[in-house]
Amino acid sequence: MSELKLADLGEGMHEAEVVEWLVKVGDTVKLDQTVVKVETDKAIVEIPAPVAGRVSEIRVSNGQTARVGDVLVVFDAPSSTNGDSTASARGANTTATMAQATTPASPVASTTQAPAPKPRVLAAPAVRKLAFELGIDLEQVTPSNANGRVSLEDVKALAENVKSAPIASPAPVGTRFIASEPPASETEQQSIPQAQDERQPLTGLRKRIAEHMERSWRTIPHATAFSEVDASGLVALREALKPVAEKRGIRLTYMPLLIKLLIPLLKEFPIFNASLDDERREIVYKRSYHIGVATATHEGLLVPVLRNADRLTLLDIAANVDRLIEGAKQRTLTLPEVSGSTFTLNNVGSFGGSTGTPIINHPEVAILAFGRIEDKAIVERGTVIVRPMMPLALSFDHRLIDGASSGAFMGRFKELVENPQQLMLDMI
Repeated sequence: MSELKLADLGEGMHEAEVVEWLVKVGDTVKLDQTVVKVETDKAIVEIPAPVAGRVSEIRVSNGQTARVGDVLVVFDAPSSTNGDSTASARGANTTATMAQATTPASPVASTTQAPAPKPRVLAAPAVRKLAFELGIDLEQVTPSNANGRVSLEDVKALAENVKSAPIASPAPVGTRFIASEPPASETEQQSIPQAQDERQPLTGLRKRIAEHMERSWRTIPHATAFSEVDASGLVALREALKPVAEKRGIRLTYMPLLIKLLIPLLKEFPIFNASLDDERREIVYKRSYHIGVATATHEGLLVPVLRNADRLTLLDIAANVDRLIEGAKQRTLTLPEVSGSTFTLNNVGSFGGSTGTPIINHPEVAILAFGRIEDKAIVERGTVIVRPMMPLALSFDHRLIDGASSGAFMGRFKELVENPQQLMLDMI
């Protein structure tokens, strides 16, 4: 017997949801045959069989979540000599090792057994924190996951039940309760069929997004700075370069131009390209510039990553951004293409948005959102003129960045946007 366990997924991901089993109990599989598809908050990954044999048991069903180390499937296969074998890495689509096979040890008979200590409730730190804040005893929570791990939803459900439970009040001594007929109007209302609410389980990418957003908002003290910038120079530069890019088969949007303007700014203000190691309480200054591009898909928000953006030309950035956005919408990106970003840009103007409070993409420390460019009346040297204005919103981690730093960052970014010809100074 051999077990296929969910291995460490990397990039801080510790669980995955089973999307689809490609085999069933009784099937015979070959070595390296794809047996299951799992989904993390980053990508959908195919996991191959680490051994050849017959599927004897599937432990995690479609739609259920598995943690790292959980057994996904059991095979009838020859035991390995060392009791533990690991699936090898396969191609660009499986950059991280996704699964490993182990052979369980045989139980050892014992004549006397000491009473086993009460097992600790399986729950993530964020779940324990929420339970503490709500005054919930984790031992009283019934886990919904098949692996016995308590989730945030389980804690919230119990808290709601406790909150809504009626509190019985003792009746005064000698009081008699007499049943009475409800008023006619109430009887009529009861006869009217009530519309039934529809409930839908939170699964797949939407569940991952919810957990990621909750973690970011709960962990990071957000602060947001808002501003507007005259985009006349940016609009003129794009109009001048767009025909040249089109001749090379590349679509030039504002996103590549803003990424190019952002790189020297992140080098000038390195704290914005950093992260906080919560366990060691250390600031980690990143020397690579991997820019996340927030992308709206039909399943929810994804953040594909433009890696080493500082080493790319403007046309390289434009071509790669288009490819990443399309791959995010089709859910075909690999793990390196959806993880490891150091700073995120969010184009809320792409869906008609103007401004708002962007939520930081944990473990980053800042995110910049820009809205739709619109003509507005402004006053310049005492004269009212019309200019194409672009709204900006910068959310930052207030543990590492204060208002003065965010103001300086936004001020320099506005200078670069209003004079985008400075791109020439940083050409690769």
